[in-house]
Amino acid sequence: MAQAQPPRFLWSTKLVANDAAGANARLRVRPRLTVVGWAGDIDAAGQISDKLVDNAARHGKPFNDGCVGIRLTVSSKTEELRIEVDDADPAFPDFDKVTSASHPKGRGLWWVQHYGGRLSWEPKLHADGQVVGKTVTAIVCSFDEKDPE
Repeated sequence: MAQAQPPRFLWSTKLVANDAAGANARLRVRPRLTVVGWAGDIDAAGQISDKLVDNAARHGKPFNDGCVGIRLTVSSKTEELRIEVDDADPAFPDFDKVTSASHPKGRGLWWVQHYGGRLSWEPKLHADGQVVGKTVTAIVCSFDEKDPE
């Protein structure tokens, strides 16, 4: 059985869930992806991070410390970027509606898809299996994946 390769890049932090959370995420994500030399659209990844964190801060629920979490993972095999944002609200009742093409343009998750993010969500589980929130994920391809030669 082949072992999974460790990610080429992994970074995570907590951000205070306030009106500046999205911008704070964008300002932290862009330099990290630049330094690691990710081949994708770094500006789009920053915008996607902004929208996901802003949504978690506005529509989700912060954890007991007043924060939401963000993780970036770049696959060593595919260069795919995985942006994950955690909040303490375990529900996302209108996910299909707010991510549909018919949802009003200009909304946060619509923008994530506009920037090329493939969206999903799942319950966030504690180590003991208890549901403690949710994780919203956007998968973003690098330029190499979009334009194979």
